[in-house]
Amino acid sequence: MTDWQHFAAELGDIPSITERALVRQKSRDFYWYSPILKQLLDSKSADIIVCPRDEADVIAATALCAKHRVPLTVRGGGTGNYGQAVPLNGGVVLEMTALDQMIALEGGLLTVQVGRKLSDIDADTVKLGWELRMHPSTKRTATIGGFIAGGSAGVGSITWGGLRDPGNVISARVVSCEETPRVITLTGAEVAGVNHAYGTTGIITALTVAMAPVQPWRDIVAVFDRFEDAAECAMSVGEAPGIAKKLLSVMAAPLPRYFRGLDIPAGKHVLLAMISAASLVAWREALTRFDGIQLSCIASDDASGGRLPVYEYTWNHTTLHVLRTDKSVTYLQCLFPANGALDLVGEMRAAFGEEVMMHLEFLRIGGRVTCSALPVVRYTTEARMNEIIAFFEARGVSVANPHVVTLEDGAGHKKVGDGQPAMKARLDPYALLNPGKMRTYQPESV
Repeated sequence: MTDWQHFAAELGDIPSITERALVRQKSRDFYWYSPILKQLLDSKSADIIVCPRDEADVIAATALCAKHRVPLTVRGGGTGNYGQAVPLNGGVVLEMTALDQMIALEGGLLTVQVGRKLSDIDADTVKLGWELRMHPSTKRTATIGGFIAGGSAGVGSITWGGLRDPGNVISARVVSCEETPRVITLTGAEVAGVNHAYGTTGIITALTVAMAPVQPWRDIVAVFDRFEDAAECAMSVGEAPGIAKKLLSVMAAPLPRYFRGLDIPAGKHVLLAMISAASLVAWREALTRFDGIQLSCIASDDASGGRLPVYEYTWNHTTLHVLRTDKSVTYLQCLFPANGALDLVGEMRAAFGEEVMMHLEFLRIGGRVTCSALPVVRYTTEARMNEIIAFFEARGVSVANPHVVTLEDGAGHKKVGDGQPAMKARLDPYALLNPGKMRTYQPESV
């Protein structure tokens, strides 16, 4: 058994936290969106939080973990929804938010330490004419390292695809978990070894990502009498190459009634969008064609009156808005095939009604526009949730189950990403990084 007082002493001047309440707080994320994960993870906690100030501290702390063979779980802003940063076996949580320096911005490529908040990145780079290609709805609190290690897509994916699409994440600087840690730089396709790996394959300390030219975005709220019209409008705008867009989100009634501050009329279905000012004429023509009514169009950087950015009603913020009023709901995360996506959406709505309240996020996968669904589900039992998932999957809808903790079970394709087991074997020989999250990995004896 590890003597944690002695371990803390061995850290020297590297900051650490041992006060139990704070350790428990920093061992959690938003897993409680799922009643299943809440029951599974509520009792889980690290033994100590280590707060490196720079890469040298990361190396020293990692070496100590390898020396004592203690589990190490890397944490960013703690905004994940799947328990990615919850330690299943105690040990060390490595809290990376102090590694927050901008390193370089050149030729549209940003190099930055992993603990930098996404909102702070944009605040700095917009002044230089560049913005993030994509970000989660938790942009104001999430770190770039957490997004790359735990996420897959987000606001901006309607144009730029997913994080794993070639050209989005250029390189990652990674520390191995060994007595003498190595620092290596992964480039190109190699980055997939640590992208959306929950920190199981290596400790990312810095990233280089491709940026996008700044656009004068407008936050738009539009309503429709028919859900089908809202979805078809979003698909049409998504497929229009001449319309610059960053967000197309459709929520079926009654979901919009939970959106405080938007004043959506009862019974209306809503399309939330971010459209460039230069594309507003084409946007309005599309809206008219599908019988939509625009309620508001506001500059995206206008925060007057405490106004929330429109993206904070989308992606998994939608679920959060409902949970603030109704604790009985949870959600699913699905991906519809590009062929016949909206027909399948209609089939799911007809099958489940308001038990599965449809919420669509339009994005580009493999160069084609389709929709991901984060439907809000009225939860009854785990068995019923599994029935719903099975119904979706039997009809060709991929489900990334947010009610499990492992990479394999939570992936739409039900396996870890290509190259990730090999990357773990290469950089984590003792299988100490976030143990339990890569279920199928069997380390060789070392």
